[in-house]
Amino acid sequence: MQGRASAADVASGLAAQGYQCNATVLGHVGQSGGYRVERYVDSAGHECAFFDSDTFVGEQVAKTGPLGTGVYVVDMHDPEHPVQTDTLRTAAMQSPHESLRLNPKRGLLVAALSSISTGPGEIDVYDVSTDCLHPTMLSTSPVGVLGHEGAFAPDGNTYYVSSLNLNSLAAVDLSDPTSPKIQWFVFSYAAHGMSVSLDGNRLYIAEAGSFSGVTILDVTQVQNRTPFPTVPVVARLTWPEVSIPQNATPFTEAGHHYLMEVDEFGERVTGAARIIDIEDETHPFVVSNLRLEVNQPEVYDELQNDPGNGGTGRGYQAHYCTLPSRVDPSVIACSFIMSGLRVFDIRDVAHPQELAYVNEPTISGDLNTGAFAMSAPAYDPASEDVWYSDGNKGLYAVHLIGAAAIPFAASYVQPGN
Repeated sequence: MQGRASAADVASGLAAQGYQCNATVLGHVGQSGGYRVERYVDSAGHECAFFDSDTFVGEQVAKTGPLGTGVYVVDMHDPEHPVQTDTLRTAAMQSPHESLRLNPKRGLLVAALSSISTGPGEIDVYDVSTDCLHPTMLSTSPVGVLGHEGAFAPDGNTYYVSSLNLNSLAAVDLSDPTSPKIQWFVFSYAAHGMSVSLDGNRLYIAEAGSFSGVTILDVTQVQNRTPFPTVPVVARLTWPEVSIPQNATPFTEAGHHYLMEVDEFGERVTGAARIIDIEDETHPFVVSNLRLEVNQPEVYDELQNDPGNGGTGRGYQAHYCTLPSRVDPSVIACSFIMSGLRVFDIRDVAHPQELAYVNEPTISGDLNTGAFAMSAPAYDPASEDVWYSDGNKGLYAVHLIGAAAIPFAASYVQPGN
């Protein structure tokens, strides 16, 4: 079954060999991984990966080994032999939950102190533009209000911080990254993940509260630094299969405007991804879904005895998806927890198809058995490599081959996921 690592596969040893299709693992580093992988090339030509150890706070300490906890900095110039060069250990980098974000335009790496529910929102800002192998800390400030997840405006001047459980949403002005300031905040939305339009004027929120779905906000006045900004709701959308909306990112295909949204977890209706038409942003609608066989409700009962599928936060559901470009992307790469890394062809947005996968289960005889792929993947478009992390194993560099060896996008415009 597409996406499954069954008890029979564990017993036979097949699961321990891993599952791969149209993809091969180039290199690996670390013993744990969290929610985000970022890629950056600095002014000196260093190619760096950043990934966090924070899967579930406190759970990872025993797994991180000699790397310790924090945000790991990795030299990726040779993806077959990645080398850790630094670990960022300030408070927010130790526990960023889903807030770690890189802005490639300004070379800023930012996180908010967060947890699985919320956190005090202290923001750490690092410069990676000159030497990404050894980032320079610029500031740490209690300006995020409350933390859980984050998003950068593509110009790098505004960093949004959300707290899902306490319904807070804040915009932090990073025009001077050594002195961040609160630009706007409200306690109005169950904002989980979010992203910002290329012009900075729209905030796309994945809400998971009394309302679960996508909310589009007009943040033009925030972007323009209007004092006491007004932020109206442009539209809201939900769908029958909604579980826990995780993140939503806009893109265009042949000039038409879409939103890539991903749900996490869920039970009988399990989380997966979808493409939403936002050409008329006041009337969005779902165009297509990105689901594996294991995400279908009719097989839910059959999968409950699979090793690891009963653990809290485990299972075959989606967790994060990312785009290689905001303009004419060809693929979407997703972490589907126990189903590992899944790559979908979205050149026909109405009929997406799976292109490739890498699933590296951990066979440990307890609830950690199975893959634990939770991270938002990163892309190296020149080499057609995808980087992702597994909470049980660390960072993987994956090269797409065969039918999956296609350009990631027709043109590359700052992703800003």
